[in-house]
Amino acid sequence: MTTAEKNIACIRNAFDTALFFALMAWKENFRDYIRRAGPVGTPSDEIVLLANGPSLTDALPQLIAAGEHTRKDFLCVNYFAEDEAFTTVRPKYYVLSDPTFFRRCCDHERVMGLYRTLNEKVRWPMTLYVQYYNPERFDYRAVLPNPQIRIVPFHSQVYRGFPSLEFPCYDRGWGSGNFGSVIQCGEFIALCLGYRVLHLYGVDHTFFDGFCVDDQNRVCIRRTYFYDTEPQLKPLLLTAVNPPRPYTVHSYLAEKCELFRGHEVLARYAAHLGARIVNHTAGSLIDAYERA
Repeated sequence: MTTAEKNIACIRNAFDTALFFALMAWKENFRDYIRRAGPVGTPSDEIVLLANGPSLTDALPQLIAAGEHTRKDFLCVNYFAEDEAFTTVRPKYYVLSDPTFFRRCCDHERVMGLYRTLNEKVRWPMTLYVQYYNPERFDYRAVLPNPQIRIVPFHSQVYRGFPSLEFPCYDRGWGSGNFGSVIQCGEFIALCLGYRVLHLYGVDHTFFDGFCVDDQNRVCIRRTYFYDTEPQLKPLLLTAVNPPRPYTVHSYLAEKCELFRGHEVLARYAAHLGARIVNHTAGSLIDAYERA
């Protein structure tokens, strides 16, 4: 790297660092909600994180048959509660990160159905992690009055800036695993809670199955979650904005590049903490973690 390139990189890092702290001060704050709330009960050293990829159809019954849910803590995400295995697994932790969970938009009825399910099914102490950033001021407690569910916010601002400051920020709760997938938020939360080994299941990351542009110039993929009986080719909508707007090929691929960069960041942060992230998902596209 030439001197000019080093100077440009330093200026860019200085700007990105200043912008990160400005956004944290403006949109969020500097409280470490995850560590302040702490784990549920007496935590095990290891935690199982269940994403909702299609491979979970086979992996989940095997985990239950092996009794893993009785020996390790579990973390689930998104619509897992709608599956009948939810009350068997009895996860200690649950994570929601997509804006559709606090913003009335395309999946509102399904979201409200999930909240009703959580209210009815949760009969054990469980922490629900939700984004602190909530511009619509959605009242989670109003839709989740269940006293067994503890609601804890997490920050969603992704750190960019001087690499030497990245992990110190994470150590203080000033950061996020919000790189594009809810399971990454779960990994960040598990690391902040002090778990030493994270076991990942269902992280197929099949983001390119059936990837195409239809005759109306809409970017589509074949959505495949373990709870979908008949996956369908569906147009992709960016829900981080309100109202949601269609993805372009460029914006979709750029988002997925950031997501896979995030897995590399989380792998390095785990090593920084002396923890391990183990990917048990056969055929997973993630190459940042050790494979089971």
